[in-house]
Amino acid sequence: MEFLDIPIFDDDFYKMLFRFAVNSIFLVIIIRYIYYKKTRNKDYLFTYFMISTIVFFLCFTLKKYELDLGMALGLFAIFGIIRYRTDPIPIKEMTYLFVAIGVSVINSLANSKMSYFEIIGSNIIIVISLLLLEHYWFQGNIIAKKIVYEKIENIKPENYEILKDDLEKRTGLQINSIKIRDIDFLKDISNLTIYYDEFTQQK
Repeated sequence: MEFLDIPIFDDDFYKMLFRFAVNSIFLVIIIRYIYYKKTRNKDYLFTYFMISTIVFFLCFTLKKYELDLGMALGLFAIFGIIRYRTDPIPIKEMTYLFVAIGVSVINSLANSKMSYFEIIGSNIIIVISLLLLEHYWFQGNIIAKKIVYEKIENIKPENYEILKDDLEKRTGLQINSIKIRDIDFLKDISNLTIYYDEFTQQK
């Protein structure tokens, strides 16, 4: 049955729902139970879930059409033009974004030449790789934390040790390094990023 030359229903709907369910399960594991559990950073959770969801349905939709290589590349080139007008995304967050997009592409574009065991197996391998890297190989890695600092006179290069001592006393952390992101002279505040070992002992 069709309406305005468009089928009202076909069997691919069930395939789409099943693949989306599989994709969602692995995304929740990767984003919520690996990334967030490790970083406790909520800033990118919405972005990861929404971009991966849109990419999944976009790829699944494009798969339904017979597009030549030029058209397909042209469509995806649009993403190279779009930029979020925000602060640059840290490398680790960008990596997780790439993982979320990659998982969605794998789950949506797999065809009859790839079995469900291969699809689910590839997802499992990605999850296991993230778990091993996050919780075993890079255990005790460097953590970055953003801080709004009000003693603006301490951000001068010659006062670095004073700044470090003050931040260590306030946070109870053994700080490895400090990065000054920006300065607001009108409000007399500075946005800093401190870096410390994940399992550092409090002073």
